[in-house]
Amino acid sequence: MTITIVLRNVKTVKGTAVDILLKNKKIVDIVPSGTGIGENIIDYQHKVFISSGWIDMHVHAFPEFYPYGDVIDEVGYKTGVTTIIDAGSTGADRLPDLVDSCINAKTNVFAFLNISQIGLQRIDELANLNWLNEEKLKKTIVEYKDFIIGLKARISNSVVGSNGIEPLKIARRFSSDTGLPLMVHIGSGPPGMNEILDLLEKKDIITHYLNGKANNLFDQAGQPLPKLLQAIERGVHLDVGHGTASFSFKTAEIAKQGNIPFDTISTDIYRNNRLNGPVYNMANVLTKFLYLGYSLTEVIDAVTIHAAEWLNKPELGRISVGDIANLTIFSVEDEAISLIDSEGAVREAKQKIDVKGVVINGEFIEC
Repeated sequence: MTITIVLRNVKTVKGTAVDILLKNKKIVDIVPSGTGIGENIIDYQHKVFISSGWIDMHVHAFPEFYPYGDVIDEVGYKTGVTTIIDAGSTGADRLPDLVDSCINAKTNVFAFLNISQIGLQRIDELANLNWLNEEKLKKTIVEYKDFIIGLKARISNSVVGSNGIEPLKIARRFSSDTGLPLMVHIGSGPPGMNEILDLLEKKDIITHYLNGKANNLFDQAGQPLPKLLQAIERGVHLDVGHGTASFSFKTAEIAKQGNIPFDTISTDIYRNNRLNGPVYNMANVLTKFLYLGYSLTEVIDAVTIHAAEWLNKPELGRISVGDIANLTIFSVEDEAISLIDSEGAVREAKQKIDVKGVVINGEFIEC
């Protein structure tokens, strides 16, 4: 007999206290706090929040590609994240191996396909245009159409070498031919930021948009580039992609003052920056945005509703009766914490987000 699990006395991010009932992997009821009936009652005594399962739009979960890789569940449900998007670790050559690695993982996984067939086998994967094989790319997309949600192009100087903006022009053509949007990594130039922005279209993603490098999205006076504002108007999506080298408190403060908010918050996590920082986990990254003055609702919506909308999978961004249960349970603790960005700058915060558990595809797991 399947038992009913009751998550009792939990709060939504808007402060509503409820009980959530789970059975046969699904949310079967949402009732007033303290009224849920079931065989297994887990009473959180109004001390925790619950949201739909967190979605991390930018991770690297193919451990064979050192140093930019990790085990799926280590960057997934064990950190409170129920769905991860591998951000171009593999291209056409190794995407099947990434898919195979998901078989025994609990975490939900999708992927951006690297436009270079070699993926992150080496970190200058766009320095040789012969690696941008459209035939292989299209064949892989057809074979794994339910797994691939977009294309990844890392457009920074160390990746493209002497090819400049040409790999992004090729990526644009690949995107047009396949109907898949682009996630574009931005970093040190050349190519220059205005060249990159000119090529981005609706639903494309700029990841690392808060990096502190010279070739960023803000001018020397701290104003957003006019072409960034035009891109946002076109529907280009802004993603954090914290990572080892791509999040600056200073840039984030400039962006907030200039009203250039994130659409999604992601970690760009892999083994090294998970174990040694500055990323550690999604909760740590979300805590940084609480510190910056964003509301809890804004922060959590970025890893639930907004991410699910971009993925065209609204069920992953809501808590609704009848849906497969993917939930994250967390608290906001009044506890001092030192937060570090990718440049080594430290901020002292008075609150932190702490993950308590997840429900992943109907399975409750304490974290």
